[in-house]
Parts: sequence; structure tokens; C-alpha cells
Amino acid sequence: MTQIDRASRLRTLRQWQRLLDSAFRVPGTSFRFGWDPIVGLVPWAGDVLAALMSCALVMQAHQMRVPRVVQLRMLLNVGIDMVVGIVPFVGDVADVFWKSNTRNLALLERHAGQTGPATSGDWLFVIGVMAAILLVAALPILVMYWILHEFFGRSLV
Repeated sequence: MTQIDRASRLRTLRQWQRLLDSAFRVPGTSFRFGWDPIVGLVPWAGDVLAALMSCALVMQAHQMRVPRVVQLRMLLNVGIDMVVGIVPFVGDVADVFWKSNTRNLALLERHAGQTGPATSGDWLFVIGVMAAILLVAALPILVMYWILHEFFGRSLV
């Protein structure tokens, strides 16, 4: 991909990111939001649609040969946005502040045309999110073990 193609593609992606994350401004403030939190107001379907729209940046990152760990980090940003967005009201408010598309565009611009490996910050983010997912998955099991242990005593051990 030539520098001109890359610059043109990034310019188009900046417009896409602006539509999704900062197309509108609250009058009298510098507070901005886009279509992502608005579409996310529709329970479940809106959050899934917003996530699909956000995946356009990830697909472009793949076509631009951005390191895979950076693509994974971008997918995690979209996933966090979608999962948090599913929570009624709180998720819609969080959508306004998380701005996964802005985060992903920054990652894409930083790594577009990069031939070297991903940064240690990218790896730390991915490892941290995976550890958090494992902790969330293990927590119900630990709570269940504690409840059973409390009610049935030492007969389980």
C-alpha cells in the first residue's frame, strides 16, 4: 500500500470515527458525542449494530497489515464498548465517554505502515484484559465454592 493510499484511507476513517464518536456537540460546551451512543439506546440490537459499525476500523487495520496484537486490542475496545453498552442507561452513558472508535483510530494511525512488532503497551493491554476476563469467569466459581463450604462445612474438602 502506498503512502497516498494509506493517507486517503486514514482520512476516510477519521470521518467515520467522527460520525460515530463526535459528530454532535452539546451547545455551550466542548462535550461531543456521535452516532455510537445514539444507536446504542436501542436495547441489545443497537449495541450490536454500533459494534458492527466500529468493526470497520478493525477491518481496515487488518487490510493495512497492522500487527495482530494491535488488531486484538482494537477488537477488545469494541468488545468493551458493546458489553458495557448492553447495561441499560449506565451503558449508554458509558458509551459517550469510552469512545472506542477514537481509541481504535489512534491505534491505527500509530501502527499503520509499521513493519516492526507491536509495542509493550499493546501487549500489556491485551494481557490485562484477558486476565480480567479470566477473573470475571473464575469469580462465580469461587463464590459458589465459598457458599457450599459455608453451608456444608468441611464435608466438601
